[in-house]
Amino acid sequence: MNDARLVLERLCAERGEDFAGLSRMLGRNPAYIQQFVRRGVPKRLKEEERRKLARYFSVSESLLGGPPDDEAGPNGLVSVKRHPVSVSAGPGALVNEELGKPYFAFDERWLKGLTATPPTNLSIVRVEGDSMSPTLNAGDEILVDLGDCAERLRDGIYVLRVDDALVVKRLALNPLGRRVTVQSDNPAYPDWPDCSLEEINCIGRVIWAGRKVL
Repeated sequence: MNDARLVLERLCAERGEDFAGLSRMLGRNPAYIQQFVRRGVPKRLKEEERRKLARYFSVSESLLGGPPDDEAGPNGLVSVKRHPVSVSAGPGALVNEELGKPYFAFDERWLKGLTATPPTNLSIVRVEGDSMSPTLNAGDEILVDLGDCAERLRDGIYVLRVDDALVVKRLALNPLGRRVTVQSDNPAYPDWPDCSLEEINCIGRVIWAGRKVL
């Protein structure tokens, strides 16, 4: 299906979502999505609205009327750039790294099976410190999905901004309210319990890690 209205209607049916709820998520009147799907008004979703819906449903923006995703390079490989920082998994601060140039290349099909986020919204960063050991160790390279955060926040490992540093931590959400515990996998480091979601400056979700085998 290459019609954004049909795609959105099918996604709602498959995921049990309703048009009014999606409209409210976009800050629109409850009939907005229904009018778009059933009456063709507006003709196209705004870029910000399309991006929010794509992130919410974990699909490519191209399915909702956005531009085609970046094409794969030679041999079906897709490049992902390194972000010009390292993330701290310990007491360290922000560390400069190489500027954002292609660093890793992934098989296109494998990458799309991992995330629907376009490669331009993914980043490779290096872990520093040991607070997430043994899950993540100093020197590990992690793939961060910059489009999988905000409204889609759930239990998992995330890169967060704390003051002037980027840190990688595990988040455990309280199902009864908008509270979260920020955890270190290394028991030597204390957790940050009962934080509000408004206090969490989320950068992206960690979806893959690579490391040197010693």
